[in-house]
Amino acid sequence: MSVRVRFAPSPTGFLHVGGARTALYNYLFARARGGVFVLRIEDTDAARSTDESVRAIFDSLRWLGLAWDEGPEVGGPHGPYFQSERRERYRHHAAALQAAGRAYPCYCTPEELEATREAQLARKEPLAYDGRCRGLDAAARARLEAQGRRAAVRFALDAAGETAWQDVVRGRVAFRNEVLDDFVLLRSDGLPTYNFACVVDDHEMDITHVIRGDDHISNTPRQIVLYEALGWAPPQFAHVSMILGSDGTRLSKRHGATSVAAYHEMGYVPEGMVNFLALLGWAYDGKTELFTLAELERVFSLERVSRNPAVFNLEKLEWLNGQHLKHLPEPERTERATRFLAEHGHDLSRHPAEWWAALVRILGERVRTLADVERCGAFALREAVEMDPVAWSELLEKAAVGPRLARLAERIEADADFSLESLERLTRGLATELGVKAGELMGAARVALTGSKTAPGLFEVMWLLGRPKVLARLSDAASRWEAESARAGG
Repeated sequence: MSVRVRFAPSPTGFLHVGGARTALYNYLFARARGGVFVLRIEDTDAARSTDESVRAIFDSLRWLGLAWDEGPEVGGPHGPYFQSERRERYRHHAAALQAAGRAYPCYCTPEELEATREAQLARKEPLAYDGRCRGLDAAARARLEAQGRRAAVRFALDAAGETAWQDVVRGRVAFRNEVLDDFVLLRSDGLPTYNFACVVDDHEMDITHVIRGDDHISNTPRQIVLYEALGWAPPQFAHVSMILGSDGTRLSKRHGATSVAAYHEMGYVPEGMVNFLALLGWAYDGKTELFTLAELERVFSLERVSRNPAVFNLEKLEWLNGQHLKHLPEPERTERATRFLAEHGHDLSRHPAEWWAALVRILGERVRTLADVERCGAFALREAVEMDPVAWSELLEKAAVGPRLARLAERIEADADFSLESLERLTRGLATELGVKAGELMGAARVALTGSKTAPGLFEVMWLLGRPKVLARLSDAASRWEAESARAGG
């Protein structure tokens, strides 16, 4: 059987993490099985669907590297791929169900349905449509239509027995039909409900496997009875478990960013994000964690998807992202870092390309996201140093720091080479002259130059800053130390 899967988001916002994982699993399953990955946009909610959201979904999928084989902007033999352009197909199949006695018009108003719901709640009964319009004859329907009522179309459910399926991930799942009720197929405005449109589209697009979140499990029995009523074979279903936040509750905005676009903006790279999303509920051998997209395309299988909820661990994402950044060729890593900096307001023309490459290289494994280049390299990217109060207070407690920094500035000013080798030689030499450990002098200089006790190698820092800025920061720190020490002593 030729595998055909689909990702069918609603364009009512950005592509969120859960949706991105669903898209990834569908994509990987198609690639692993030599199948077709279809993108379909479920935009029948006209009030909430926006062109901006459609574009955001396209951009996020492309950023992740998930190219669709059929769908918007690509085309294919099963279009159109926007549900809003498929309304005639839904009306056609709804009419066929009515003709077969498997659907009927419902004239109930929202107020009447709400009153029924409140009465059922008061009686502590299950909430379900009471079927009042199912037995209406032609005359009763004509009277209601004469009142100006517009009919929805409901499915005529056989409430006996159960509806079950063999889920690829969860095994056998069954629902008693009595809990399904006569659900709506077409609303009174002619637009389809999710379950009806989904069945029609999946059938007409020859979808063989439906891979989606387990929040859709309750929709599946309704879809299966629709397949049966229409005489169609249902696809295989695979429901993957939900993603939880670190506190064990369903992932939401209170846990931080939930959209793919937000992680892109925060400096994560697609290689790291794809790797992390794949591991949210899937494992290869329980040991291997680093995968490229190409590797995932070869080894992914639904049989290794867990039934248990996955936990969104930001530290794990940062680690994976850092690993993928580390394995990028240096020119590619520099290009991505500088592009990120430019997008966030940094003027790349201030330094030659070699300087930017050196910055990224010197920061090394401190960089787990592209934003870390800006954060960890702030000492070199900003004109003024931002002093960590704790680091500065510790310097104040040490003797003779100010004079030592002033002496170091003098030596650097007189250094003809201003190279990594000469800077290290003169710094260590001065420490020997002063009778202090080289690390003590270098630590004080590091705080003076970067504002922090933790920074890249001191001499690389000096080289990045350049002689004028090094001299100014050492002199400023020396003067400040003298002034504050005098006040404290007085």
